[in-house]
Amino acid sequence: MVIKVELATEIVTQPMERNPANSSLAPFSCQYSAQIPELLLRLQCTIAVTTYQAGKLVLISPQDADTLVQLPRSFPKPMGIAENPATDQLALACKDEIIVFANSAELAHHYPQAPQKYDALYMPRATYHTGPLDIHDLCFAKDGTLYAVNTLFSCIVSINDRYNFTPFWHPPFIDKLVSEDRCHLNGLALKDGVPKYATAFNEGNKMQSWRENITKTGVVFDLETNETVARGLAMPHTPRWFGDALYVLLSASGELIKIDVNSGKHEVVIKLEGFVRGMDLYKDYLFIGLSKLRKNSSTFGKLDFAEKANEAGIVIVHLPTGSLVGKISYLTSLDEIYDVHILGNKIRPNILNTVKPDHKQGLMIPNSTYWAKSET
Repeated sequence: MVIKVELATEIVTQPMERNPANSSLAPFSCQYSAQIPELLLRLQCTIAVTTYQAGKLVLISPQDADTLVQLPRSFPKPMGIAENPATDQLALACKDEIIVFANSAELAHHYPQAPQKYDALYMPRATYHTGPLDIHDLCFAKDGTLYAVNTLFSCIVSINDRYNFTPFWHPPFIDKLVSEDRCHLNGLALKDGVPKYATAFNEGNKMQSWRENITKTGVVFDLETNETVARGLAMPHTPRWFGDALYVLLSASGELIKIDVNSGKHEVVIKLEGFVRGMDLYKDYLFIGLSKLRKNSSTFGKLDFAEKANEAGIVIVHLPTGSLVGKISYLTSLDEIYDVHILGNKIRPNILNTVKPDHKQGLMIPNSTYWAKSET
């Protein structure tokens, strides 16, 4: 199937015949496995993906058992997504800021442009002006602290309203916090609700030293012990602690691996033909992002792997068996995905950005919500 989208305030997708060569395909058109809409309905969830290349946060929801619907929203260079289930908040890392959203089912129900259509509506409530830190992963800890991977300064930071960032941890070999992206620190995993593991492309202490041999020098750090628990990885991204094990995506080999944090050894759960980055687990189903490599990139374009990384989309894997369940493949607009996050118990969410004034019309106070009336 192919999703055809119409770029409007709310994007409704309709299936059509598979025809990738069709030059009339609308923006964000994509093919998808027939079983995916039914799976999302059964799981009662929505897929959220960020694409800094297209400048969008895209929500992919089931319209019915056969059809998907997409809602792309514009944000400046969106990267990591974080959710705080305790407060029903989302945080989104952007080019030089982090935006925090709060959900209101009541505002969603009475959304003036489409009443009774949405079951959630994320409204922007706070913006942290971090500056251009090249923030990658973003996480809410169990105590509500918002942590971010500050790739530019090679450190894990906490975010608050006093400083651009507050350093929390940095690799032991980094002797100074400077804006040099020394090791391309990129991923952060929580364990038991606190920051525990991080990924980087190497253990270098010079400006962008990671570019020298990026497919063989990737590492995983233990933040608590300050030790390197795995080495020799092919561009590791998106470390995640699922159940009782650490999983990591190796972008340059297209592999999902499971790491023994005691020995540093790993096993391949599944190998995918593509540049993998961004994943989330929901009820035994793992959603993994695929990206096209930029052929004109001085870093990635010359890799042998670049020829295989020619597709962007989302792969769904049944984690207990390691079996492939389905795939969404983009035909237009979206080439690179950074993060993938699943919004549970939400099958038709909406989110408003700060580009348009719509968000100013919705008011949330304890126990009440209001939509401003349109002037006549």
